[in-house]
Formats: sequence, structure tokens, C-alpha cells
Amino acid sequence: MHDSPFHSLGGEDVVRKLATRFYDHMDASEPELAKIHDCDEKGAVSARTRERFTRFLIEWLGGPTVYSPVEGHPRLRMRHGHVAIDEAMRDAWLRCMSKAMDDIGATGEVRQFLDGRFAEVADFLRNR
Repeated sequence: MHDSPFHSLGGEDVVRKLATRFYDHMDASEPELAKIHDCDEKGAVSARTRERFTRFLIEWLGGPTVYSPVEGHPRLRMRHGHVAIDEAMRDAWLRCMSKAMDDIGATGEVRQFLDGRFAEVADFLRNR
């Protein structure tokens, strides 16, 4: 368990910061991507969406099981099927995640691993 990306990044506080910065970047520089999410009255990605993704990320990275007991199996393709995800949306998502990983100081082997895994998953979700 201690060899998981969750632990390599620094645990829950760091993964929460990663998710927060991810959506902060999305709100600031990827409006087309942000608007496909549930947004608050100011047009920012909602706190509920942010928290759900944070719990997913914690569990997906090898941390505590905090997503699936609440949301069930991730079924990523099914959950994203209603959204048109083309190369531009995939690339926007990856830009936000890359900036967020820069913000938390993810480097070395864990960064290389996550760059690859995030790219694989983002490409897998393309449906256009």
C-alpha cells in the first residue's frame, strides 16, 4: 500500500490539493471543459463535483476506499457517455491535470507514471 501513487504523492491532503488545483485550472483556463460539469451560480465547477472527483482520485490512486461505497463502481465510460469527449476535450483535461500536478510538485517516477495513466484514461474516455 505504501508504494501506491497515493502515498508517493503524500497522502490525502496532497491528493485533495491536486483535485482542487485541477478544477481551479479548469475554471480559469478551460471554460469549454468546465461548462460540461455541474457548475455553481458563479459558473465554477460545483463543490459537489469537486468532492466526488476528489474521493474518486483518492481511491483510484491507491488510498482509502472513499468513493465506491458512496458512488458505486466508477464505470468511467458509462458515467461519461453523455458527454462529447473529443481530442480537444481530452487535451484540455490533461492540461488541467498537468498544471495541477505541477502545483503539488509531483516529480520523478510518480509523475511519469501518472502522466501515462492519466493520458491512457483520458484517451479511453474519448467517444468522438
